Amino acid sequence: MAVILERDIERGKCAWLSWHEAALKICNSGIEQMQISSSVVQIAPADVALAVRYSLHLLENKAPGTGVEVRVAPWGAVKILEGPASDPHNLTPPDVIELDPEVWLRLSCGITSWNQEKQAGNISACGERDDLSDILPL
Repeated sequence: MAVILERDIERGKCAWLSWHEAALKICNSGIEQMQISSSVVQIAPADVALAVRYSLHLLENKAPGTGVEVRVAPWGAVKILEGPASDPHNLTPPDVIELDPEVWLRLSCGITSWNQEKQAGNISACGERDDLSDILPL
């Protein structure tokens, strides 16, 4: 199942770009990068969902495969990167990465780095391929 509907891709792109632009302005005003969230950026929850889904769509296209599942609850999950696929009885691949929407948006836009978020304890990841720093930002 697609993470975003075809008809919502353009709206998702606009939401993601709006979030990114607003976050950059906030960074330039002196607020610490890790504090940037959708409430600070002042984006509507529906637009946060579209921004997350659109950026997961970009990730899925940038690194296709079924070896790693990236979850950004509650808005979406995608499987990326080649490697061992899901167990046929479980459907979850051996590598799983879970992120909050705020963390995911910061990473996908390049506001923060994978290492910054990992050191802050904002990334839950298990498996051999639990580092997306070579793929991000989008």
